Amino acid sequence: MRSEQEIFDELASLCASPGYAHAIAYLCSRDNVIRYSGEMTAEDMQHLFSKSRLIRTETSTLIGLMLKSPIDYTLPALPILENYVESTEALLEEIHQAMSASFRQDIDPAKIAEDGFSPFTSSAALREPIFYGGESAYSFQYRDFSPAKYANDDPWLIANKGFSIHDARNVVFAVSRLQDEKSIGVMRAMHGTPQETWTFLPGYTFSVQEVADYGRVDPAVVGRVLSAFSVPPGACNEQFKALHDFNIANASPLIRMPDGTYLLFHIYNLVEALYEAPFYWMGGDKAYVSTAMQNRGVFTEQFAVERLRQVFGAENVLANIDIYASKDTKLAEIDVLVLFGNRALVLQAKSKRLTLEARRGNDLQIKDDFKKSIQDSSDQAFRCAKLIEEGRCSFKDAAGNEVTLPASLKRIYVICLISDHYPALSFQARHFLNFAATDTIFPPFVMDVFALDAMTEMLSSPLHFLSYVDRRTGYTDKLMASHELTILSYHLKKNLWLDDEHDMVMLDDDISADLDLAMLVRREGVPGKGTPEGILTRFSVTALGRMVEAIEARPDPATIDLGFTLLTLGEDTVFEVSAVIDLLAKRAMADGKSHDVTVGLGRGGTGLTIHCNDDPIEVAGPALQRHCYARKYTEHAQTWFGVCVRPMDQAPRFGINLEFPWEQDNTMDALTKSMGKSRKLAALLRVAAEARAKVGRNDPCPCGSSKKYKKCCLT
Repeated sequence: MRSEQEIFDELASLCASPGYAHAIAYLCSRDNVIRYSGEMTAEDMQHLFSKSRLIRTETSTLIGLMLKSPIDYTLPALPILENYVESTEALLEEIHQAMSASFRQDIDPAKIAEDGFSPFTSSAALREPIFYGGESAYSFQYRDFSPAKYANDDPWLIANKGFSIHDARNVVFAVSRLQDEKSIGVMRAMHGTPQETWTFLPGYTFSVQEVADYGRVDPAVVGRVLSAFSVPPGACNEQFKALHDFNIANASPLIRMPDGTYLLFHIYNLVEALYEAPFYWMGGDKAYVSTAMQNRGVFTEQFAVERLRQVFGAENVLANIDIYASKDTKLAEIDVLVLFGNRALVLQAKSKRLTLEARRGNDLQIKDDFKKSIQDSSDQAFRCAKLIEEGRCSFKDAAGNEVTLPASLKRIYVICLISDHYPALSFQARHFLNFAATDTIFPPFVMDVFALDAMTEMLSSPLHFLSYVDRRTGYTDKLMASHELTILSYHLKKNLWLDDEHDMVMLDDDISADLDLAMLVRREGVPGKGTPEGILTRFSVTALGRMVEAIEARPDPATIDLGFTLLTLGEDTVFEVSAVIDLLAKRAMADGKSHDVTVGLGRGGTGLTIHCNDDPIEVAGPALQRHCYARKYTEHAQTWFGVCVRPMDQAPRFGINLEFPWEQDNTMDALTKSMGKSRKLAALLRVAAEARAKVGRNDPCPCGSSKKYKKCCLT
């Protein structure tokens, strides 16, 4: 097998070929354009996850290698163009194989049996996921988050670049929409013309005036923005000598063509540069770099506060909380603290990126970057969480006001948030992150602002959000995916739940298609489903779904744990329990009596007793409590929930949460001696169905409502 460098050098020679730009244009059109009719569906996006598709890092490599020589834009003959494409794909695949082989060769068989040995912490193992890992951000996130990221740097940008960050964002937006229209026009124009004249290149070119007219922006401003993101005149990308070297095509994605127009092969490269490049511009100004760094940190914290308040409300999301051992002894600071019922979320923000040297495969640099970006943030968050758990400190907000925490927190979740794309983030966190979780403090959840944005967009209620965080952090050692969006998409469709029998679950990137579509619909106005078919569409319309909504409205510790438990149930169980609740409500409405059902949840460790009545609280409360104690005892359960619902709308009136180890008790044995086993849900529904089957459409409904069957339970 040839070395990676040998293959890279041959690829560089190929990219310098006359007319190679037309091959790149074809590959970008083939692999990045989504074709659909009417509404876009997840199936329309499946080709984006094809193993044969070139990913953006591969395309950027081709562009960077083409820039190493003067570009010849002559359209080559069709056989030559086809050879360019076939040779390119073959060489890129060979590079991938060579990279994988180098990892296998570095594994020392003698060390495999050693305790704590992991072959995945070596630089050879990390280079592949760093280069081939999926993108963690959507293009519109890069584009639309940039104004907030650099809002405080506008004076510098205007003085040094001649445009504001909003100007840059508007120009980039216009370029993206203009290219969409031009690409469609180019493809339509090909129909009826000789195939040897086909080229996709014109769809990726545009002039300053075209962008100015399309976006209604001053041409002078457009010119300054496009120039700022263009390859400098005379630059030949001389530093790009190996796969992980600095590639000017990433920092400066626009290419100035001989006729003065601009060439952009991949809009993603431009929006990413919009989000990242200004910081490096400011980094060259020694008098301003410290201010730029400070502004970067402020953005990450403010972003987290804004997104979390959309879910939990402003009153439950606090920023910059200081922790004091005494009046003058400050121990730590929490960037963002979320309080909801008996749960807390401690978030620490960082702005460190993966350096170029780490991307090249320098072991020490990879670990140093991880420590500064993730480990330090995790350690700080865990220290804060531990001080909360101990309960001996005082807490004050930025204004010096006392902050009162709940007396007893059942769970504290730790989030480490970074502001930039960090390649192979979940992979590195899995193998490098050190932490000491407790019964109260769960393992850290490492994510970037793009994942947090998607989570708060889709899981927009407190229980749904925290329930996902609870399970995601509980499966730290069991789940593997190239990025967090894949795991979130799986949860939205299937409800993230792994049995103990699963040691490892690997999720392919194509699972994220449903989430990708929903985000496009919500943020870009693409016609299609804005909510993936799954837990958000099926659960909310059931009686249990309405119960969860009611619990969120009043996050009482006695019922909030029930809300978490309900969100873990399988779809069949949700429908069955909801159907029984509906049946009980109809019976209670008909006869005015109390009706109840008991349900075993999970694997026998917990259960739920539901009473449906309008009895006075002094009657209904003790009755439910006695029933729950008895059921918990007969089922030998660790925990038991009880809830009393109103017959009219099945809304919870109050709840009970019993949590203590089961112990044999002679008194309880006597009290529950005549208590039979709770009936299975399926049996209850079957009896109800059999009763309905014997009733005529115009007969009185068997539920006792006094209505005709056809106007009551028939539906």
